[in-house]
Amino acid sequence: MNERLSLKLETLPDSPGCYLMKQRGNIIYVGKAINLKNRVRSYFQKGEHSPKVSAMMPKVDDFDIVICSSDMEALLLECNLIKEHRPYYNILLKDDKHYPYLRINPSELFPRLNIVRKVAKDGAMYFGPYLSAGAVRQVFQLLRSIFPLRTCRHKLPLKKPIRPCLNYEIGRCLAPCAGKCTEAQYGEIVQGVIEFLQGKHKHIKEKLSRDMQTASSNMQYEKAAEIRDALSEIDRLTEKQNVLSAKNANQDIISLYQDDLDAMAQVLFIRQGKMIGGDSFLLEREGREAIAEVLRSFVLQFYQKHKPAREVIVKDIVDSESITLWLKNRRGTAVNLTLPKRGDKLRLVKMAERNAKDALIKHSLKAQVKYERSVGASEELASAIGLKKTPVRIEGFDISNTQGGQSVASMVVFINGEPERKEYRRFNIKTVEGADDLASMAEAISRRVRRSKDSSSPWQEPDLILVDGGPEQLKYAIRAMHEAGGDYPIFALSEKQEEIWLPGRKTPIMLPDRSPALYLVQRIRDEAHRFAISAHRKARAKKSFKSSLEEIPGIGPARRRALLAKFRNMEAIKNASMEELLSVKGMNEPAARALYDAFHG
Repeated sequence: MNERLSLKLETLPDSPGCYLMKQRGNIIYVGKAINLKNRVRSYFQKGEHSPKVSAMMPKVDDFDIVICSSDMEALLLECNLIKEHRPYYNILLKDDKHYPYLRINPSELFPRLNIVRKVAKDGAMYFGPYLSAGAVRQVFQLLRSIFPLRTCRHKLPLKKPIRPCLNYEIGRCLAPCAGKCTEAQYGEIVQGVIEFLQGKHKHIKEKLSRDMQTASSNMQYEKAAEIRDALSEIDRLTEKQNVLSAKNANQDIISLYQDDLDAMAQVLFIRQGKMIGGDSFLLEREGREAIAEVLRSFVLQFYQKHKPAREVIVKDIVDSESITLWLKNRRGTAVNLTLPKRGDKLRLVKMAERNAKDALIKHSLKAQVKYERSVGASEELASAIGLKKTPVRIEGFDISNTQGGQSVASMVVFINGEPERKEYRRFNIKTVEGADDLASMAEAISRRVRRSKDSSSPWQEPDLILVDGGPEQLKYAIRAMHEAGGDYPIFALSEKQEEIWLPGRKTPIMLPDRSPALYLVQRIRDEAHRFAISAHRKARAKKSFKSSLEEIPGIGPARRRALLAKFRNMEAIKNASMEELLSVKGMNEPAARALYDAFHG
C-alpha cells in the first residue's frame, strides 16, 4: 500500500457516507457505510474476504469518500452514484425496464386518465404496473367504454365554453369543456374509475347489468350490446388472475437464483390479492455473492424506477431498516418489508425463486447458442483458415456500382461475431472510372489500411479481412494492402459455391454445411452487400434530388440542403403546399413560388 493511501486511511471519519474505490481514476466500486472509518479500513486489512473483494482490491489504487448527515442520505447517494457510474464490481441490473401505469389525479378539476411510464410524487394515483403496453391499453380502452372521461388536453375550466367534440355526441364524454356537466357529476365518474382500478368490480358489474336491462327494455339494443361487450371484457381481463393472497393485498414478491456465472431476480406482482404477473431480471456481478447482498442491490435499483407495493416480500436482504425507510420515501406512504420464515408468504417467495431459476436456465441456454454462433464461430473460422489466434474484429468489404454511375465500397465490422454498426464505413470510389470491381476493391482496401496506420486516426486495426469475390479480388486486395503498409490476415468468399480463397493457395477450402463458421462468414458477406447497396441507393437518391432542383430559380445548395432536411425526399417536396415550403429554413416567397410552380404547373 502506498503512502498516500495509508494517510487517507488514517484520516477517515466516523461518519456515515459513501466510498468510491478507484483504478487509474475510474470508479470500479461504490459502497455505503454507517461508519466510513471502519468500513473502508476493512477492505485493506489482511484476512479472508469475499471472492469479489479479493478480486477487486489488487486493482484499487485510490479511493474517495462522501460524508453524509445520515444513513438514509448515504443510501440515496449510493443509489445515484451506482446509476451514474455503473461500476464494474457493483451488482448491476441489466434489464432496465419501464412498466406502464394508469394515472389519474382526483384532486384536479375534471381529471383525465393517462398511460404513463414514470411514477412521480405529484399527488396523483397510479395503478399498475402492467407488464406490457398491450395489457395497459386493453384496460384503458375498457375504462373508456364504461366511464365517459374526457380525453382532450384542454386546461379546465376554460374562460368560455366551447363546442363539444364527437366523443360527447356518442356518449363517451360528459363534455366538461362545454359546461355540460357539474364537478360533482364528473367526480362520480372519476370515483367509479378509481374503484374499478382498485379491484372493486362487483358493484360496477351489477350497475352495468342494470343499465343493460334498462337499455334493452327501452329497445336501445345497440347500447345494450355495447354494455354486454364491456361486461364480457371485464370477465376476460380478470379471469386469468389467480387469488393468491389476502383480499386487497398489494404485494411485490422478490426472490433470486444464482449460479457461478449469473444471477436472476424474479418479481411477482400481486394487486388486490390477485396475481397480475411477474418478470425476471438479469443481474451482472463479479463472482458469486451472498443472496442478501445481491437482493439489496436489486431492490435499490429496481425501485428507483418503479413504485413499491404496500408490502415488499423478499427472501433475504441486508440493511433492512434503511431499505424500509428508503422504500417509504419512494412510495410516499409506509411500506412493510417482510422476510418470511413460514406460511403463505414463504410459499410465494419460493414460487418466485422457482421462476427465477427457470428464467436463468433459459437465459444460459440462449447465451450458449449466442456464443456458438458468435465467438464459437470465430474460433472455428480461425482453425479452418489457419490463424494462430481467434479474430475479434472481422471486417467485410463489398463493391456496389451502377451503369455509368459512381462505385461505392462498404466496410462492415463484426466484433466477437456480432455486427458493430457504429463502426461501419462507406468509401466513394474516386480513382476508378466505370464499373471496375477489382480496382474499386483495391482502392477501398488501400484507403482503409492507411487510416489504421495513421497515428491520428481513431480507426482500430482489423484482426481479419473478408472481401466479397474470388481469387482475383483477393489478389488485388492483398497487393493494395501491402502497398499501403498493412499485413493483416485476409481471405475472399465467392458467392456461388461459398468457396474460401486464402493467400498462397491455388484451390479454395470449403467449410462444412451448417457450420457456425460458414454461417458467420455468410452473415458478414451478406451484411457488406446490403450496406453497399443501401449506400449506393442513398447516393443515387441524393444525386437525383440535386438534379431535380438545380434548374429551379432561387434553389441553390443551401436551400436544397434545407429542403432535404425537412422533407427527406422529392415526393414529399412535390406534394408540399406553399405554406409548408415557406416554413423551410432560409426560404423566401419568390423561391417557394418557383418551386411550387415547377411541380404544379
